[in-house]
Amino acid sequence: MPFQSIEPRRLYRQIADQIRGLIRSGEYASGARLPPERDLAKQLGVSRPSVREALIALEVEGLVEVRIGSGIYVLAPGQDAKPSEPDAPAGPFELLRARYVIEAECAALAAKSAKRQHVAAIEQALDEMEREHGDGRKSLASDRLFHLRVAEATGNGALVHVVKTLWEERTGPLFQQLEHHYDNPGLWETAMGEHRAVARAIAARDAAAARSAMQRHLNMAYKRFSKGWDTLQ
Repeated sequence: MPFQSIEPRRLYRQIADQIRGLIRSGEYASGARLPPERDLAKQLGVSRPSVREALIALEVEGLVEVRIGSGIYVLAPGQDAKPSEPDAPAGPFELLRARYVIEAECAALAAKSAKRQHVAAIEQALDEMEREHGDGRKSLASDRLFHLRVAEATGNGALVHVVKTLWEERTGPLFQQLEHHYDNPGLWETAMGEHRAVARAIAARDAAAARSAMQRHLNMAYKRFSKGWDTLQ
């Protein structure tokens, strides 16, 4: 295979650059199916999440189409072209790992520092999330609000700023495209249950439980998005 080994620097972007180059050189023609994600990872010497981030970037760019249960196909020129190549500072899986580290500690600190109004604000965000879900609406805005309310409960403005910045990436095109392939009512119901566990621990002033609940929530999100495309229906 005409692939080169990848240096461990901005992996998703480097992988996307290689695959894009192969498509534009004619190695993979329009309509062709790319090798499976597992094979690409092995040939490139990188992890499957890094390959998935690269493929999502190429899908956002309009070069490939992910067909759940079938594979990744090269699109014809102009078929779904986008104006520019997406270039986020971190891929979706990197972002989830960063949130795992930072927001888990936010939850623990919130359990120690939250005032009554903070706990009430966290609960209100969860109630809004449930209302949106019950109305058939995507609960992304209230999901963001919940995580910001937890950060605000720490009393640390720098942490609030960091969480806001991470959420700007969370609502960017790469993460949104990845989530699109997995989005379903069950995902949001599971996430709400995980959020409730965080809120209960904060209200109980149990820092260890709050940290653990937030870690579990973000680790489960990582695992949900790691599920193979070929197993989805």
